[in-house]
Amino acid sequence: MAKKKVTAVFDIGKTNKKFFLFDENYDEVHREYRQFENKFDNENHPCENLEELRIWLKGIFETITSLDEFDVQALNFSTYGASLVHLDEHGSPLLPMYNYTKPLPEEVTKRFFAKYGPKKKLLATTGADNAGLLNSGMQLFWLKYFKPEVFEKIKVSLHLPQYISYVFTGIPVSEYTSLGCHTLLWDYQKRDYHDWVYQEGFHNMLAPLVPSETSINMNYNGKRIKVGVGIHDSSAALLPYIKGAKEKFVLVSTGTWSIAFNPFVEGHLSERDVENGCINYMRINGKPVMASRIFLGNEYKLQVDFLNKHFETEKDRHKKVKFDFNTFFEINKDFVHLFKWKSFSVENMPEETTIPYDTFEHAYHHLMMELTLIQVKFIKKVMDERVIDNLYIDGGFSDNDIYVKLLAHYMRNAKVMTTDSALGSSIGAVIAISDQQLNTKFLRKNYALKKHVPFVIK
Repeated sequence: MAKKKVTAVFDIGKTNKKFFLFDENYDEVHREYRQFENKFDNENHPCENLEELRIWLKGIFETITSLDEFDVQALNFSTYGASLVHLDEHGSPLLPMYNYTKPLPEEVTKRFFAKYGPKKKLLATTGADNAGLLNSGMQLFWLKYFKPEVFEKIKVSLHLPQYISYVFTGIPVSEYTSLGCHTLLWDYQKRDYHDWVYQEGFHNMLAPLVPSETSINMNYNGKRIKVGVGIHDSSAALLPYIKGAKEKFVLVSTGTWSIAFNPFVEGHLSERDVENGCINYMRINGKPVMASRIFLGNEYKLQVDFLNKHFETEKDRHKKVKFDFNTFFEINKDFVHLFKWKSFSVENMPEETTIPYDTFEHAYHHLMMELTLIQVKFIKKVMDERVIDNLYIDGGFSDNDIYVKLLAHYMRNAKVMTTDSALGSSIGAVIAISDQQLNTKFLRKNYALKKHVPFVIK
C-alpha cells in the first residue's frame, strides 16, 4: 500500500502542545496532545520547560518518520508569540524562556521610554502597546541594562517559532510575523527594525530575517523533508482566510483573548489608534494587520463561575442555554449595566455586580448582551464599514448561540459568518509552507462556514 503524503505541524500553545499530520486536502489524519509542568525561572515565575519540550518534539518526529503509514513531505511550526529563547555561543539556551506574564520592574519601561520616547509616537510606529514582556524588544533592553552579566553571553535571540525550527535545522533565523506582533522591534513605516534597535545593537543578536514561507531541505531517516521556519500563531490562524476568502473581511478570533483582525488597512496606526487600544500584527508578506484585543474569554469564565455560585447551578449549565427572543426583548426594554468586570474596565460599568433575576437563564442572557456589546466596540475599532462588511467569527465563542445571534443583530449591516476552525493556526502553518493555491470553496469545505441572518424585531 502506498504511503499517505502528509505535512507535519507542531502547534505549541501555552497549555497544550499539539502535533498534527495533514493530507494534501488539508484534512487532519493524525494528532497527538501533550501538556508539560511549568519550570520556574530564577525569580520563581513559571516558564516553559524548554528541555522537556525539545525532547518531545524530536521524539515524536523521529517516530512518525520511521512509520510505514506516512510519507512526511514537510514540517512547520505555529506557536504563541512574544517569547524569546536566548542561545549561547554553543547554540544552547542560556536563560529560562521568560513568560510574557512575568511583571517587569517599572524602572525598565520608565528608562526605555525616557530614552526612546515620546511613548505614543514610538508605540504607533511599532504597532505595539506598552505591555511589559509582551513587547519582546523590552526584554532585550531589560537584560542589557539590568542583567548585563548574562546579556554579554547571548550569541543570538530567537522568537519561539524560530527556536523550534532551529531544534530541527540547527539554522537560526528571524521571521516577519514573529517580529511584527507587538514586539516594539519593528518600524511599520520603514518596514525594517526601528532605529532604537540599531542604536542598542540588537540587530546583531537577532538572526537573519527571512520570509515566513521559507523552508530548508533536511535529511531525516534517509528522506528529504522541507522544514519551515515557523510562524506566529495569530498570523497563522489568519492566513487561511486571507488565502481563501473572495472579499475583504474582519476576523474575530475568540478564546481567552478576543482579537479582531483587519488585514486590509491602508496606512499606519495613528497615536489616536494606539489610545484606542489598537495594535499591529503582521501578514506573512510583511504588511500590517490592524487589531484590537480584549480579555473577553477570560472575563466570561470568571462571570459564569460567579453566576454558577449565585444560582447554585452545575458547572456546565451555561453550555445548554440557547438564545431566547422573549428573554432578550424583556431585558432590552429597560436595559441597564449590571456587571462589574474583573479583567478590564469599560464605561457604564457599575461599582458592584447586581443580579435582579430569579433564573440563571435570564442573568446569563444579560451577561452575554453586555459582553457582546463590548465585543462590538472592539470590532468597530478596526472595521471600516464602507470597505468591509464581511465578519468571520472563529474560536470558542463561535459555538455560543447567544453570542452569535446577538452579534448578527448588533452588527446587522455586516455579513456575519461563523467558522469551525479549531485547527486554524495549524492549517495556517501548512499553508505557509505549501506551494498550493486555495480555491474559493476552501473555507466552506474545511471550516464549516455558516452565515447568520439577524433576527427581526416585530
